[in-house]
Order: sequence, then structure tokens, then C-alpha cells
Amino acid sequence: MEKQDIKLSDVSRILFGEVPGEFYVEVIFRILIIYLVLMISMRVMGKRMASQIGRNEMAAMVSLAAAIGVPLQDPSRGLLPVIVIALIVMFFQSLITRRAAIDQRFERISQGNIELLITDSILNLEGMERSRLSRNRLFAQLRSMQVSHLGMVDRLFLEANGTFSLKLNPEARPGLSIMPEWDQEFLSTMEQDEEAVACGRCGKTVTKSEQPLTCPNCGRANEWTVAIK
Repeated sequence: MEKQDIKLSDVSRILFGEVPGEFYVEVIFRILIIYLVLMISMRVMGKRMASQIGRNEMAAMVSLAAAIGVPLQDPSRGLLPVIVIALIVMFFQSLITRRAAIDQRFERISQGNIELLITDSILNLEGMERSRLSRNRLFAQLRSMQVSHLGMVDRLFLEANGTFSLKLNPEARPGLSIMPEWDQEFLSTMEQDEEAVACGRCGKTVTKSEQPLTCPNCGRANEWTVAIK
């Protein structure tokens, strides 16, 4: 299309493009075929495709999505490439899934590994760095799980598919508050522990009588703050 052919008053071109009207009838047939291809592909690749998916399932879905777009809009493109791409994606996805089921090392490489983010109410700073997870993001996730301070948490895992798994302490211990510092109204309602302080960086708690200059867990100096119970 030449530059001079583009006009805002050309409503017909804007709405219907430059394809013949018969193509819109053909589009219905193309959509039905592609829909069947996608449904069969999702069925063959397993139930995880319809649940919380991992990186491999995401790659398969993106590949299928990229393949179906052009044939739906371009009458010069056939449907056979979509079917071929779907078959290739299904083959490799099935191959990876079967290998991962019998080989844990391959599963960790292909699917990702579980990362431990909190242990005994203390932040695993190295795990957070490996996961590229900020404190604000982690604390926001905990707040959504009805957690107000780290003393409530025994373990927090970041699963291979990106979801979080939380194990609470049977009995909450003193811990670092995860509430925003600007929310003083809420912070004033939280009960402070009179005998313990928490490291503001990693959440390690010690008694006030044994409070060292530097945190014995992360080595940060002068980061002690009140512990919440």
C-alpha cells in the first residue's frame, strides 16, 4: 500500500482491510482448525498446561500463540505450518516431561529449582539474590498470606513454577515486622517484645541483654530494631 492510499475517511479499509469478503468466511474455518489444534496440543502436553505452569509450559504456549496469529490474518499463509509447529512443540514438551520424571538433575535444569527464602524466621539473603527477589516483593507476598512479622514464619519456599509455599511456626516467636514503615497507625497496634530485638536486614532476633554490635547472621552493623511478638 502506498502512502497516498492511506486516508482516515476510508472507513471500509479501516474496518475490513483489503481482503475479499470471502476471506471472512474462510477465517471461521481457519479458527475452527486452529482451535482443534490448540485443544489437542494442550491435552497431549498434560494438565499442567491448564494450571500454574512452569517455564517449559510457558515457552510451549508462547510458541503456539506466535504460530497461530499470522494464518488468521493473512490469507496468503496456510494452516499446515501451524500444525507442524504444534507437532514439534508437543514432541519436545512430552520428551522433556518424560525425562524430567526419571532424572532429577535434568528436572532441576529444565524446570528450575526450589529456593528456600526464609528459614526459622530469618531471611535467606543469598536465596533471595539468586531468585532476584527484593525485600519489598517478598514482604508483600507474606502480607497477602496474612503474615505481619517474620516470627510467624518457619519456612517460605519459592517453587520452580514461581509460586510461594508457606509453613507457619506452630507458635509465633518474636520477629522483624514486615509492615510498611509509613503505616504508623497499624504499627502502633502491634505488640513489641520487650526482651528481644531483630536485625533490620535479615530478621535475626537476639535478646537485648546479648545484643552484639553486628548481626551474627548477616554481619550488618547497627541494624537492630524492635521485635514484634
